[in-house]
Amino acid sequence: MAQKVTIRDLAEAAGVSVTTVSQILNGKGDRFSNDTRDRVLKLQEKLGYVPDYNARNLIMGSTQTIGVLVPNLANPFFSMFIKGIQQVAQSHHFVPIIFDANQNQKLQSMYLEELIKRAANGLIIASATLDANDIDRILTRNGIPYLLFDQNDAQIGDRVWVDDYKGGQMAANYLLSQGHRRISLLVGQDITHNIQQRISGFRAGMAKYHLTLADEMVVQTSMTKLGGYQATATVLAKKPTAVFCINDEMAIGLYRGVQEQGIKIPDDLSIMGYDDIDLADFVTPKLTTIHQPAFEMGQVATELLIERLNNPRLTHQDKQLPLELITRDSVKLIQSGIH
Repeated sequence: MAQKVTIRDLAEAAGVSVTTVSQILNGKGDRFSNDTRDRVLKLQEKLGYVPDYNARNLIMGSTQTIGVLVPNLANPFFSMFIKGIQQVAQSHHFVPIIFDANQNQKLQSMYLEELIKRAANGLIIASATLDANDIDRILTRNGIPYLLFDQNDAQIGDRVWVDDYKGGQMAANYLLSQGHRRISLLVGQDITHNIQQRISGFRAGMAKYHLTLADEMVVQTSMTKLGGYQATATVLAKKPTAVFCINDEMAIGLYRGVQEQGIKIPDDLSIMGYDDIDLADFVTPKLTTIHQPAFEMGQVATELLIERLNNPRLTHQDKQLPLELITRDSVKLIQSGIH
């Protein structure tokens, strides 16, 4: 096996000192001639030298990394969230290290510890299942700045959030405005705080018009396309005119299930989602949903975290981003107005 090219190999090939090479590669080579800088950079490329970042970090006192913990990378919502993180991180010369905990709380805790071991400068934690107080205790003890996402009730740590209670109300108001009264909710098996807020908001939206969402109309399944698909028979047994799915992934799975039964959307059954993932605009019919600005949330989360890294004495940062009702083709008007 070929040996790794070292900084000493590069220095010897260029005929300069290790210190000279180090300063040039770290952008501090202004005091050297153009010829010296060009020679070092060309030889770096020719020899395939990659800096040892463990050594570099000891010198610089910073890993220039941001740890990112998400519950499910397969969900396009989190893919867009990460794209927003990457854009801002790159512009500030940070590298995001991304862990997918696959909805597993033990994995989330393990990855949290691994990010601490790897001395990430700061963390973005997109999880509604990890306890905010435990996160604060672990990370504050280790002196690591962090930002929470999907923790609507968190009072500690910087956070980026949307008002899921309001989002649930928006969904209820829209379905009621289209004349629907017998509505089923498709929700996750593990009701995290942000999901509970959506459900509570939906119930409040119905209660405003003296209507009640019966517990029997709430169907639980996994928050995936497969979960939505597998819940088809249970949902149809409720005989709803409309279904509010707690995320778009479940709605798309339910699409397949009801269409396989010969049921037409929205003629026979209206379906509404939450998140506005990219697929919502590509399924047939296009999915009506509540838009969460996933890309912008990733951007803002990273900007706030870097602000915290640059100024640890900043006061608590709390940024709420807006939700938006996106009306497309999956909800049928069966009666005008709410009475």
